[in-house]
Amino acid sequence: MSTNQDFASTLFAELVRSGVRHACVCPGSRSTPLTAAAVSQTELRCWSHVDERAAAFFALGLARASRAPVALICTSGTAAANFHPAVVEAHHARVPLVVLTADRPPELRDWGAGQTIDQLGLYGSSVRWFVEAPVPIPGDACLRHARALGARAVAMALGRPAGPVHLNLPFREPLAPDTPVEKVLDETPVVERWTPTAEAGLAPDAVDAIASALRGWERGIVACGPLDARDDEVRAIARLAQTLGWPLLAEPTSQLRCGPASASAPVVATADLLLRDPTFAECFAPECVLRFGDAPTSKSFRLWLERTRPARVLHVDPDGVWHDPSHLASDVLRCEPRALCEALLERLEPPAQPSAWLRDFLAADRAATAALDAELPGDPMLHGPGVVRELAGALPDGAQLYVSNSLAVRDIDAYLPASERALRVLCNRGANGIDGILSSALGAAAAEETAHTVLLTGDLAFLHDAGGLLAAHRHRLRATIVVLDDDGGAIFSLLPIATHGEAVGFEEHFRARHGLDLAGVARAYGAHVTKVSSSPHLSAALKEAFAMPGLSVVHVPVDAERAMKRRREIEAQVAQALVTR
Repeated sequence: MSTNQDFASTLFAELVRSGVRHACVCPGSRSTPLTAAAVSQTELRCWSHVDERAAAFFALGLARASRAPVALICTSGTAAANFHPAVVEAHHARVPLVVLTADRPPELRDWGAGQTIDQLGLYGSSVRWFVEAPVPIPGDACLRHARALGARAVAMALGRPAGPVHLNLPFREPLAPDTPVEKVLDETPVVERWTPTAEAGLAPDAVDAIASALRGWERGIVACGPLDARDDEVRAIARLAQTLGWPLLAEPTSQLRCGPASASAPVVATADLLLRDPTFAECFAPECVLRFGDAPTSKSFRLWLERTRPARVLHVDPDGVWHDPSHLASDVLRCEPRALCEALLERLEPPAQPSAWLRDFLAADRAATAALDAELPGDPMLHGPGVVRELAGALPDGAQLYVSNSLAVRDIDAYLPASERALRVLCNRGANGIDGILSSALGAAAAEETAHTVLLTGDLAFLHDAGGLLAAHRHRLRATIVVLDDDGGAIFSLLPIATHGEAVGFEEHFRARHGLDLAGVARAYGAHVTKVSSSPHLSAALKEAFAMPGLSVVHVPVDAERAMKRRREIEAQVAQALVTR
């Protein structure tokens, strides 16, 4: 083989040996050695994409759902720049990606050669590690370097915190191999692969001190923000909340809202709605907060803590990342959540009976849930809260629900009921952008082919990533996309800027109505589309979509103005239920 191909094949052999099982490949000439090497690896599944931006978000969803690093390959020039938004999300969300950008050799840079830009440090501080590899040369030393690069790239991507790494790989022509591509250098690697782990737990005296501190507060809460918790971690956190006798405020993306563990845990599913009520928020001021996961989605939760300023806020994060936008954390505990919970459970005894604090919290949650149960079922109007409730009842056990940012993730947090049914809820809450959501969800579907993947998104996020639908068609992926179509950015109508109207060009520059037929867009990519007209029709459409192979799109037109009014009515009914209680 050629020198280029020897180097690329050795690199990919080591990536696979280090645990990479998927690669997203975009067409290009300069990346020929990388693509040929990736395809030659029998243990590596290659996913072809024509759009680098969509490919990168597909890889992000695939890595997030599989909890394993995914390789990402592109040619030189602006192709590499199109990876940037997904790399930023992977950085903030701590998702492992191995980004491999082909490049021109140094003598062609800054001389007007085609598809040549400055790719050195292209992704800035968003990568855990950046390397500019040398142009491959003949000899074993170059191949040993390739092997070491592969091992170290995976180790860095899986480090604490996990995230993307970037290898910039220049190649001189000829780019195509001159002999059939084969595996090379299968012997034991010369570098030891490092599998990083977080510190399992804190020192015993530190755990003793934490247990003592937690015993001192009756008005405490356990709060869970976005956290892709595994089953053992979920059970440990749920048991700790039960033993402390504290309400568990768990958003769906924490994996603690739904699943068998929620049956016995003191889950407060309507916390976001409860805390929107000023009287409730003032009366229920916490003294201590034990928080797991990233910063919670709920704005009402954040404002509640900022107003009440608990005496102690303990944030558990295995990477020691300070996700504390309100600057209230008194302790950042760098340890594995499961290990900490199990250590605390050995030191704590459950209360003889639930405290008045916990009883009142759970009673308020039941009252709010009853109000929603009275308002939402049978509501003929289509709106976000109703769609979330309908979706919650229709999702098959063990489904994977991907949620777009903006209004969708807020509706899921506020209106998804607690349930014993297993449900994994994912969302790109690293940078919180709406870009790449279709590709991310389809990447997750590729990772979990036995579980049905459902995406709940708004219309602008759908249009922003419409090109990502091509991956479903090309790779015959099975997924359901539920699109709430309120013809533009209806969420801006909830913000103060809406009151300024045309003085700030609200309709054109914020509301941004698009007037497009989303059903037509979806059909162009081969999707089966159902446009629903009522809540009963939605229920039937969801059941049909979940039973179908391939890609299904359930298009839900929403009258934005009427839906906003209905939201306020629903919130008022919840507030009234609290007063009555």
